[in-house]
Amino acid sequence: MESMRFAVLVFPGTWSDRDCQWALSKVMGHQADLVWHREGDLSSYDCVVLPGGFSYGDYLRTGAIARFSPVMAAVSRHVEEGKPVFGICNGFQILCEAHHLPGALVRNDSLQYRCEWVHLRVENAETPFTTPCEPGQVLTMPISHGEGRYVADDATLAKLESGNRIVFRYCTPTGQVTSAANPNGSERNIAGIVNERGNVLGMMPHPERACEALMGGEDGLLLWQSVVEWARQGVGV
Repeated sequence: MESMRFAVLVFPGTWSDRDCQWALSKVMGHQADLVWHREGDLSSYDCVVLPGGFSYGDYLRTGAIARFSPVMAAVSRHVEEGKPVFGICNGFQILCEAHHLPGALVRNDSLQYRCEWVHLRVENAETPFTTPCEPGQVLTMPISHGEGRYVADDATLAKLESGNRIVFRYCTPTGQVTSAANPNGSERNIAGIVNERGNVLGMMPHPERACEALMGGEDGLLLWQSVVEWARQGVGV
């Protein structure tokens, strides 16, 4: 597989679609198509990306309306086939609303919009999205959200812990998981999780904005490179 085909979904109100497309096509050299939310077929794509933004203006609650867009039926088929699905920020919120991931994203505990660089500790380096990483490795990426506090009931949190499905936690630059390092009050400092099968990742930080040194860092490339290598090996795709 010389080049992967990425579908970058666009809902009314999406605004990180071009960032994802730039990182995947201009920086990495893969095909990345902007796919409008009314599309019903994603079968020709290797990976589906749900980027950040404010789908449908975040009316009702984040991701709640986008969950019913026509393209989400195609996303479900993509998930069932074991292909990778990457939800970033609003994409994470949509995947939770669509029940591809457990829990929910609610208002930051500060009740303020947070736009800053954060540190993430890699908790699981064996997912399709983290194979170039080492367990405990600290990555640096930006966040940009007002409703990024991950919440779930105790039983769900226990399942995530026991199943090694917590992929990233907010941490200090040296990898310490502390309340001070948590920018939004997420339960257990959770910044990203995967589904049981491991082919669906949802995370609040923006890896597409950490793909060029000029933009402040390149740690986000590790996640995209991991998906490409996973597909190249023919695992789940």
